[in-house]
Amino acid sequence: MRIFMALYFLLLTSCAPIAQSASGKIQVTVSTQIVGDVVSAIGGELVDVIFLIPTGTDPHAYEPAPQDAVHLAEADMVFINGFGLEQNLEPLLADYQSKLVNASEGIQPLTLVEAGESGPDPHVWMNPQNVEIWADNISEALAEIDSSNAAGYQRNAEGYKDQLQDLESWAQDQISQIPDADRILVTDHESLGYFADHYGFEIIGTIIPSYSTQSEPSAGELAELESAIQTFGVKAIFVGVSLNPSLAERVAQDTGVHLVPIYTESLSDGNASASTYLEMMRFDIETIVAALR
Repeated sequence: MRIFMALYFLLLTSCAPIAQSASGKIQVTVSTQIVGDVVSAIGGELVDVIFLIPTGTDPHAYEPAPQDAVHLAEADMVFINGFGLEQNLEPLLADYQSKLVNASEGIQPLTLVEAGESGPDPHVWMNPQNVEIWADNISEALAEIDSSNAAGYQRNAEGYKDQLQDLESWAQDQISQIPDADRILVTDHESLGYFADHYGFEIIGTIIPSYSTQSEPSAGELAELESAIQTFGVKAIFVGVSLNPSLAERVAQDTGVHLVPIYTESLSDGNASASTYLEMMRFDIETIVAALR
């Protein structure tokens, strides 16, 4: 029934004209909260942003709702992360290609191998330098639809990239506190590849050996991971707050290693300490450094 309703709303709205906002702002729909935060920073008061995947939701597990088709139909622009993160949304997104902007265009993705097949790692935002590319792509896309404010979007993008560079300098200083031998990560799934590659960490294993949380590890894979945790003297297992921690809790209980929550797939709500992308990265880095140094 849920799929039927989604298709019904899609057919109902795909041929309808784009609704104009009473505020006169550009109507932007984004796939994830993290992409939406960067769009909001660059669009400022000239855009209204709606994100499809709700706060605290695992994007790999998200199933489209009927209202998603309405948001897509009413949008002037649609921004996505790309590299397969929005796989469950692709049937809906297919009818809005003319509005679609891949924020990750131009990023060189890391490659993951799963069950003998390779594919791109979608978690590009875990390296702030990739988000600088997002900023440029978002600014250029907004300027195309609103050329009269192009200079303002570019100015906002440059200011946001300055903040990203400040974050980068701070991050390098914080991470330098961790001895090289302790820069070892175990995560709930393949979510920190870009972070590890950029900041000089080694990921020795994941609870779910996949970029998607929808895969399931075998008993042998879990046993191999627990053995690696003990061999390398792992200090912590990092688990995304938006994901189901049950498997990680089992591994932690078997190995005596602490579970440490971080934000990887979603920002926090407005009352917590990771309600923007910049805050999220600072929270994660402070948490990782505290757990490993």
